[in-house]
Amino acid sequence: MLIAIGSDHTGVHCKYAINNFLIKKGYDIKDFGFSEYGKKVDYPDFIHPVAGFVNKGKAEFGIIICGSGNGAAMTANKYEKIRAALVWRKEIAILARKHNNANIISLPARFVDKNEMIEIVEIFLKTNFEGGRHKIRIKKISEILSSSVG
Repeated sequence: MLIAIGSDHTGVHCKYAINNFLIKKGYDIKDFGFSEYGKKVDYPDFIHPVAGFVNKGKAEFGIIICGSGNGAAMTANKYEKIRAALVWRKEIAILARKHNNANIISLPARFVDKNEMIEIVEIFLKTNFEGGRHKIRIKKISEILSSSVG
């Protein structure tokens, strides 16, 4: 399975730890993330390539990291086929997959240490979508209802 990953400067140390973990587990990685320590960058520059890659179906999942995880998730969710979930706890990772069929996990480097991030990523990747009533709800995310426009 191919996983795309990207981070800004706040997530570099976490990105390397996650990459190493995933490679040891047999995953293939496409790393779009920033790779230098000590230099500040803008997160959209590293999140857009991940989201675009997953959106085109070139990777099954994406992992994005910024300081709060919010900016990264907002950027990724601009893409039509992306459902990026901001995750900071294991339980949220489970629900993001089971109920929301999230295909990108957004992690907050300033609020979750790298060891916990690795656990969260592992849970996210191993959890399956439940379908059923959740499939109907997910379809509604991208629907534009005429009654809500204008």
